[in-house]
Amino acid sequence: MAQIKTVTSEKTEVKKTAIKKKFSGVVVSDKMDKTIVVRVERTKIDPKYGKRFVVSRKYKVHDEKNKFKEDDKVTFVECRPLSKDKRWRVLYQ
Repeated sequence: MAQIKTVTSEKTEVKKTAIKKKFSGVVVSDKMDKTIVVRVERTKIDPKYGKRFVVSRKYKVHDEKNKFKEDDKVTFVECRPLSKDKRWRVLYQ
């Protein structure tokens, strides 16, 4: 029979909270069930000439209640992978 050793030590418990990315953008498509496509635009500056230009990227976001429609402004945060492409969920106000 194996002996079980218990080790007690006084450690301070530290709560670790994940820093989650947060974006806001405009809904481009709401045709899927519980999923919306959101376009996020940001401004970049050309390193050589200093000209500003807009870069956009689309994210698939989980919308459990199917609440948001096209042209709505939404805020969303990262979460665990929900499908192959969905790693974001909507923050409801």
